[in-house]
Amino acid sequence: MDKAILQQAAKEARGLAMDAVSAAQSGHLGLPLGCAEIGAVLFGHVLQFHPQIPHWINRDRFVLSAGHGSMFLYAWLHLAGYRISLEDMRQFRQLHSKTPGHPEYGETPGVEATTGPLGQGVGNAVGMAIAAKMAAAAFNTDAHRLLDHHMICLAGDGCLQEGVAAEASAYAGHLGLDNLILIYDANKVTLDAPAEKTQSENTALRYQAYGFDVCNIDGHDFDSVRDAVEQAKASDNGRPKLIIASTVIAKGIPEIEGTYKGHGEAGVKFVADARLALGLPADTPFAVSEPVRQYFKEHEQRQNARYREWEQQLQSYQNAYPDRYQRLYQSLHGILPDGLLSTLPVFPEDTALATRKAGGRVLQSLAAVVPQIISGSADLHGSTFNYIASSGDFSGDHPQGRNLLFGIREHAMGAILNGIAYYGFHRPSGATFLTFSDYMRPAVRLAALARLPVFYIFTHDSVGVGEDGPTHQPVETVSSLRCLLNLDVIRPADPEETAGAFVAALERKDGPTALCLTRQTVPLLKDIPVEQRRNGVLKGGYIAQKESGDLKTILMATGSELQHALTAARQLGAGTRVVSLPCFECFERQPSDYKESVLPANCRKRIAIEAGVSSSWYRYVGREGRCVTIDRFGLSAPGSRVMETLGITLEAIVQAARL
Repeated sequence: MDKAILQQAAKEARGLAMDAVSAAQSGHLGLPLGCAEIGAVLFGHVLQFHPQIPHWINRDRFVLSAGHGSMFLYAWLHLAGYRISLEDMRQFRQLHSKTPGHPEYGETPGVEATTGPLGQGVGNAVGMAIAAKMAAAAFNTDAHRLLDHHMICLAGDGCLQEGVAAEASAYAGHLGLDNLILIYDANKVTLDAPAEKTQSENTALRYQAYGFDVCNIDGHDFDSVRDAVEQAKASDNGRPKLIIASTVIAKGIPEIEGTYKGHGEAGVKFVADARLALGLPADTPFAVSEPVRQYFKEHEQRQNARYREWEQQLQSYQNAYPDRYQRLYQSLHGILPDGLLSTLPVFPEDTALATRKAGGRVLQSLAAVVPQIISGSADLHGSTFNYIASSGDFSGDHPQGRNLLFGIREHAMGAILNGIAYYGFHRPSGATFLTFSDYMRPAVRLAALARLPVFYIFTHDSVGVGEDGPTHQPVETVSSLRCLLNLDVIRPADPEETAGAFVAALERKDGPTALCLTRQTVPLLKDIPVEQRRNGVLKGGYIAQKESGDLKTILMATGSELQHALTAARQLGAGTRVVSLPCFECFERQPSDYKESVLPANCRKRIAIEAGVSSSWYRYVGREGRCVTIDRFGLSAPGSRVMETLGITLEAIVQAARL
């Protein structure tokens, strides 16, 4: 390690951060300045990556959980040779730039995760570590260690104060993820005040209790940083690592360093003097010296040589294990078997089954032909029915397991599922009761923002939950989830619609899907052909029962209420159409002529039926329509009695249609 040149690189990385934040007149100086030496050691010495092949599967993954310090990441990616130019950094925080205020996956080469909300990146890194263990168990051989790398996450005081980080860290320790290295930027400052105002715990002891190996270092000492990370990478003792790096926030700007004012852009007015003190050219912002450029060019060549050696190993692997290589290729590229719907057995016509139980059967069939599927649950496998029976539990001793037992950690489950999706080999899913989806909502939102193909199995979807009462009856939650952009929310009506829903979730590659399933039994809607139900879900909506006369009324329903709409239509007469709308989002993506064929604009008498709040339905019922819904909290009683008491009945539908 060339400490002299890395010291110069650290100074220049500080300068890049100061110049970018000054140009934008917004941003966060504290972490980029305080962690410059850590960045120099990571990107200039110990990380394994290839800047020209940023998705190399055997790279170390670096996750900046403290995403507000994004200029740290952009500066080091630029110096390391990723396709981020000085002009990109001049456009920091500007419209459509490659350097947004917080890192965004898919927007900037080298960014491994969309972080920003504190603590999410810790969960993401844990998910990546799990995925790496699974992938290594599936594809490595004694002679071919194709996957031999680490997840390194940089987090601050704020990240470790967040509950999601605590949940994820405890789980990482329990699983013994020794491929996870968490670097704690312990600058003892949060945005509002010194950290001592809000915390007095011993973080080292907390993480030791979780099962981590812990060491304390001076985060500004190159040798200490190098030794700590190299030792952490060399250790495979079944314990994740926490490196507590003592740093000075905003180091390099004396007026604010070490204080909470150093967190954001308060130091901008002192930048000119600070640059001079660092020895940076006064009249040349965004300056990078030729020796630093040359060092990183040579470092890139070293990384390229490492990659070429790995590439030769991959070729040997392909020759030795063609079938396994093919599975590896399919996993990497998200290739699924053709005709997934046709692989699913048809449910017998006399079936009456809760859609959560139907989903469990569908999942078993899909897991048998799609080995990439991973299923987890927040301590509710026995109720959500998403346990893959053909596989065991994932653990340090059994990395081949496809079932993740998250414990009662919904928020961590969401962030970890995102990490598994970022890693790229698997199709992760996680389950809990629908009412608890709010515990993981920030992670679900980030999955939607990052366009991650995660799917959620949210059961106990309505007041049909029954006796557990209003705390467990998610009347508002389906509509609330529909507000999340780029999240498909599917509420299937019977077992065959459930089959279509699972395939829709699995085949979607550009965002997450929430499957909202019933606790209560629903009948098989055998009067609707099987293919019509299955394929209708893939389109988000379809005509479940066509009118036999002139169209006068459209009944629209989802989930367990579709059965009542079909019965009501028979009473209302020949002019009544029934439309199943299990997924608004997918329906809206259909061509205009298809949507018009299902919901013709000239029929304004529309009734929406759903055992939840009415708010998301008005786009379809219009000003002249009506909603048979539940705009209040639920009740504790048997589910059928609650439905009846709150007006989700055949009589209520017929009455609304006749008004």
